[in-house]
Amino acid sequence: MDATALLNISAILLAFAAFFGWINTRFLNLPMTIGLVLISLAASMGVVALDAVFGLGYAQVAREALNTIDFHDSLMIGMLHLLLFAGALHTDLDNLLRYKFHILLMATLGVVISTAIIGFITYYLVAAFGFEIPLIWCMVFGSLISPTDPVAVLSIIRTLDVPKNLQTKIAGESLFNDGIGVVVFLALVGIATGDTGHGVVEASHGGAVAAHSAVGSFNPGAIVELLFQEVVIGVLIGLVLGYVTFLAMRTIDDYVVEVIMSLALVMGIYALCSYLHASGPLGVVVAGLFIGNHGTRFAMSRVTQEHLEKFWELIDEILNAVLFLLIGFEILVIPFSENLIFLILAIIPIVLLGRTLAVSVPTAFIRSRGGYVEKGAVPVLIWGGLRGGISVALALSLPDFDGKPAVLAMTYGVVIFSIVVQGLTVQRVIAKFVEPAPSK
Repeated sequence: MDATALLNISAILLAFAAFFGWINTRFLNLPMTIGLVLISLAASMGVVALDAVFGLGYAQVAREALNTIDFHDSLMIGMLHLLLFAGALHTDLDNLLRYKFHILLMATLGVVISTAIIGFITYYLVAAFGFEIPLIWCMVFGSLISPTDPVAVLSIIRTLDVPKNLQTKIAGESLFNDGIGVVVFLALVGIATGDTGHGVVEASHGGAVAAHSAVGSFNPGAIVELLFQEVVIGVLIGLVLGYVTFLAMRTIDDYVVEVIMSLALVMGIYALCSYLHASGPLGVVVAGLFIGNHGTRFAMSRVTQEHLEKFWELIDEILNAVLFLLIGFEILVIPFSENLIFLILAIIPIVLLGRTLAVSVPTAFIRSRGGYVEKGAVPVLIWGGLRGGISVALALSLPDFDGKPAVLAMTYGVVIFSIVVQGLTVQRVIAKFVEPAPSK
């Protein structure tokens, strides 16, 4: 895509985001992300309906325009690192460390449990609906739909009246489990395609996931190496570059320069992680937590802190608006059929079952070791574990195989249900299961 086409598409998307945002604020008054998804979905289905009645051809024009946008690259390369840094910047590190074991277990063991449960049940479910998808590709679906999406979670949860402790657990898990989920995803795609070496790692950082060179059968050593590269090196890069930026910020007091430095930090982490095949998302989360807590406390004046927070809040809102607008429009390019619609309706409770076990098993372990878990935490963590654009991006990045249309449709259906239904009702779940804080 040349620069002119990129500028034109960006202008169109921002215009739609502004117009639909105005409609939502003026008439619907829903959380912005949910409102944009609903309005863009309605607009997409309206275009399809008009085409069906009058044969205007607008739906095909819209599909061709959307096909010029690589959703995977737009999110995983263009937006995700900025959104994650903005989210981490506003997360209380002290509170996060207080619940570190519960968060860590849900982000690791929980993802693995959910992947296995969803994958195995999906294998038998799709067969019942007349689709043939090998077990390994069903497990891939389980891996891409299991992690909660930090962008969706943080954008919606901050608009709700969520107790601080539960907000920390939901946000903390979502910030870290996508990194683990991507490693599981890459490993399973590698097994499915016969590439468990660097080919899959390179593909994950350069665009679509594909097998560049077959390396033979399943190689556990390659999976361990992948885990080390993605997680450990990504975290170290975030720590080192975050600390260097902190030291530089401490020597000056100029909010313009320090805001630019924070932006350069995110871009630098992405570039270095991409070069070293490490997890950029984990790197920017670690750096964001460091700058948002230690940096604002010891390296910034109050004026700089306010400008930094407002800058990243604005970046967060703009990119979220464009991202959730795209999610609503993607219905035009994802293939659907009558059987697929029924399959989507059947897969939603399966994904919720996987999420239930992903939360319940780690929580039971924490309780068995004498740890404290708040009353009502389990249902809120289950229902508040939203899926979003990352799952759609990973599904779109899959190499072609016979079951890919079904995987795309299931992923999209779960994401829309998660954002709209769960996002709109999670406050009711909180009110039902969580005891209100005593008034002072």
